[in-house]
Amino acid sequence: MRILVTGKTGQVGYELVRSLQCTGEVIAVSSAEMDLSKPAQVRDVIRTVKPQLIINPAAYTAVDQAEKEPSQAMAINGDAPALMAEEARQLGAAMIHFSTDYVFDGKKDGAYVETDTPAPLNVYGRTKLAGEQAVQASGIPHLILRTSWVYGMRGKNFLLTMLRLAQERAELRIVADQHGAPTWCRTLAEACATVLTQVSAADNAAEWWGRHGGLYHLTAQGSTTWHGFADAILKQSDLAKKPLLTAIPGSAYPTPAIRPSNSILSCQRFEASFCRLPAWDQALALCLEK
Repeated sequence: MRILVTGKTGQVGYELVRSLQCTGEVIAVSSAEMDLSKPAQVRDVIRTVKPQLIINPAAYTAVDQAEKEPSQAMAINGDAPALMAEEARQLGAAMIHFSTDYVFDGKKDGAYVETDTPAPLNVYGRTKLAGEQAVQASGIPHLILRTSWVYGMRGKNFLLTMLRLAQERAELRIVADQHGAPTWCRTLAEACATVLTQVSAADNAAEWWGRHGGLYHLTAQGSTTWHGFADAILKQSDLAKKPLLTAIPGSAYPTPAIRPSNSILSCQRFEASFCRLPAWDQALALCLEK
């Protein structure tokens, strides 16, 4: 299987390149090689590589900046996946597209399931939803994987921010009324590899996609708040000096983009078909150990 992976220098893309080496021929591209805001470049790369599968973890992820750059966010998060799906259809290829918990408004009492109606609160969420809808409407074999609170030991994320700020400040004031599941990018990549192992083992790939394709939620098990996540990071890290951690409401830390208060996703559908990710705190311990 020839697999085209976007965003190879990003958190998930980097781990996908590591995890997929035994599943096929992996051609990974960075934003410099395939800028998702440039349709002609996207089209040219896909037509040159001629993949049988496109995996797209790349995205415009600057949630607050997206409020100032909605056109750029839509070009990358909405228009580019639509173009990838269109090119995949021409090639007879499949697609795995990563999306986000931010397609929901966070007002539900309990975990969101795949059949819940999206209602994004911000530009980032709206553009990611547009990307989902474009892939679904294309009619190609696909998986859409919604995840949440992604972190790792590279790039920009909450974990690395906390480790940095912990060395600079005596106190950290962290939001404690937004709930979600911190998800290690490596476990996402390994879950994706598990999926592709099933595809490779199937007697009839088209039949497999017909049975298993569609929308799935994929996060670590359990949930916490940003404050709880920060507390776990400090407790599990080997920092010599640890700052005081103070819980605050989201209203005390206003941002340009509104965040959902509930980002918890039910992953029962993915677990029934493929595998189960570890608990968020267990994965964090493994990540910090690495």
